[in-house]
Amino acid sequence: MRTRLLPLLIVLMAGVLLALGFPLAGGMAAVAQQEVVVDRIDDTARFAALAQYVTTWPTGIDGPSDERLITLNWELARYHELYGINAGVLYRDGTAMSAAPVDWRPRPGSATHDAFQEALAGRRSHDPGQVWPWQRGRLTVASPVIRDGDVVAVVVTDSPTGPLRARILHEWLVLAAGETAAMLLAVGAAFRLTGWVLRPVRTLDAAAHGIATGRLNSRVAADSGPPELRRLARSFNEMADNVEDVLEQQRAFVADASHQLRNPLSALLLRIDLLALDLPDGHTEVDSVRTEGKRLARVLDDLLDLALAEHAAADPQLTDIAELVADRIGAWSPVADREEVALACTGPAAVTGWADPIALSSALDAVIDNALKFTPAGSGVEVGVEVVGDRVHITVADEGPGLTEEELTRIGDRFWRSNRHQNVSGSGLGLSISRALLASGGATLSYARNEPTGLRATIAVPRQEPAAGA
Repeated sequence: MRTRLLPLLIVLMAGVLLALGFPLAGGMAAVAQQEVVVDRIDDTARFAALAQYVTTWPTGIDGPSDERLITLNWELARYHELYGINAGVLYRDGTAMSAAPVDWRPRPGSATHDAFQEALAGRRSHDPGQVWPWQRGRLTVASPVIRDGDVVAVVVTDSPTGPLRARILHEWLVLAAGETAAMLLAVGAAFRLTGWVLRPVRTLDAAAHGIATGRLNSRVAADSGPPELRRLARSFNEMADNVEDVLEQQRAFVADASHQLRNPLSALLLRIDLLALDLPDGHTEVDSVRTEGKRLARVLDDLLDLALAEHAAADPQLTDIAELVADRIGAWSPVADREEVALACTGPAAVTGWADPIALSSALDAVIDNALKFTPAGSGVEVGVEVVGDRVHITVADEGPGLTEEELTRIGDRFWRSNRHQNVSGSGLGLSISRALLASGGATLSYARNEPTGLRATIAVPRQEPAAGA
């Protein structure tokens, strides 16, 4: 969920920063250019004031004799030398009163010539178009020289845009650095925000998974996250408490009912045995009643074992799994020999995991017993031990008829037995008891088809010590 929520927040924040950054960048460029234009306007006004009363260029060997014209020439030359800006005072016919460089004139059709023509109308030329860092060009400002209400000349400045473009680019880089820093801060805030929002969700998911796998004491701390999620956590805890109470009542009822029914059933079986003493040997009805009575007693015993397995607390400890498996195979070898089934073990000689030895032994007994029941004579059952990641896998693979895909989803359910195997003895509770015994210690029991035929049961035992309360 975080991988979906976090990109959404990042894209949203990036959109906001870009939506603010582009207008800000345009405004910064406009302000920078306006400052340059204002400077050029001031410069043209100063030159216009000098040129306002210069009307003649007296001919002489030593050049102009008008003192104002000499000052104007010196100012324009100095201005061009310092700033690299072409500037000139041009009469209405385009001839130069003074210019720097001396031979500089506006070219017809250029922006400078257009600004000159516009200033002849008695007004300052319009502000030039916005200059961007990737554009090359010149910045032209023209102001009229007015005397007695008439335009007698025009002051024109033609500035290079390199410094202006460099300034705009520098300001944009500073803006980009600021937005990058703001984006990094926003991403960090988004990580913290999503973590704060989703932490209760992850805790809730872990608790729900714990309850689904049999850890009914899993609860959620309702002291962090948004108020809505805290209320959800409290509601979840109340639901888990109710579910645990209901299941506890169910287990208690099953255990009490099984225990209370065992005594009358034992007495009934005893009376049947006494009654059979007065009847001829091999009486089919008596044998049938005795068989059903024993089957009922076995079901009651399994129900009691299941109730105890679901209620008992596990005692996981560091266990040599390979040694325990070898011990159980040795215990079941006589049964396998009697059924003419080859019972073999593969895997390392020693591998450790955290498990309750008694619970694991009982579960392994049930799985091996189930495999031997359905494996025909002359076939084999293989028990393998291997380390897979952070777990030790105990695999029991038989060569029996196996189960269909639909039956694999039902195996382990209470009282469920395949319709094809109803003639095999059993109550349908053995694998349910095994799963309950393993779940209390953090282990799992899963099933799959064994190729080419048969069933593969896998017990996964954790290699690390389970967390307290698990």
